[in-house]
Amino acid sequence: MSFRVSATFRDRLAEAPRPLAGAWVCTGSALVAEIIAGAGLDWLLIDMEHGPNSLTTVLAQLQAVDGSGTIPVVRVPVGDIVTIKQVLDLGAQNVLVPMVSSAAEASAVVDAVRYPPRGRRGVGSALARSARWNRVEDYLQNADAYVSVFVQIETAEGVAAAAEIAAVDGIDGVFVGPSDLAASMGLLGQQTHPDVTAAVRATFAAVKGAGKPVGVNAFDPAVAQSYIEAGADFVLVGADVALLARGSEALAARWIPSADDTQRASY
Repeated sequence: MSFRVSATFRDRLAEAPRPLAGAWVCTGSALVAEIIAGAGLDWLLIDMEHGPNSLTTVLAQLQAVDGSGTIPVVRVPVGDIVTIKQVLDLGAQNVLVPMVSSAAEASAVVDAVRYPPRGRRGVGSALARSARWNRVEDYLQNADAYVSVFVQIETAEGVAAAAEIAAVDGIDGVFVGPSDLAASMGLLGQQTHPDVTAAVRATFAAVKGAGKPVGVNAFDPAVAQSYIEAGADFVLVGADVALLARGSEALAARWIPSADDTQRASY
């Protein structure tokens, strides 16, 4: 019995006629991931860095969105070889590694993803969902085709090294994080400061000059649109937790009277 592996995020980007829009999934909930995946977005990011996710919850979310047509990308908490191996073995085909600031760090990520002799990924395909327990024919020989690898530039040092990072063989694309980038530039909380947006655009140019796709995080629609116009190939335009927070706040504002309203009603 053989099993067909889905297309990677690298493949989807290569064939996309427009920038791809996605959303964070930070709740750790398979149900929420399923809801987001069914909304019609191009991709979603299952976040292990800032979300309350374990290997078990990531597995459940991958299973929940499987077959939805929305591409799941898993952001690991750190570029650790063991963590990357475990996430890949769960069946994650698309991995994003945060805080990559040099070509050497990017090369280490690629080593963690590839099997020997080209890399250092541990071999456990017979035990793992990635190979569907050896139901994927020649998984070990073709594993590079089944996995896409993205790194996140979010420091001033990373911006300076963006061209070298993007040029590393095995890096399929770069994602820019304006929040941490702003912090590294001494502009904490000022993601739209002109110096920060200029650094983001400089990273775009460097990555695209290396022939790789580039993405960015931008919840403000106007900012997201400006980055698309600047050449972004993929954008995260929202998050499950933010949608829930703002939506519930709007409900409260509509239906719960303020103190002033209550006082006026008592006259």
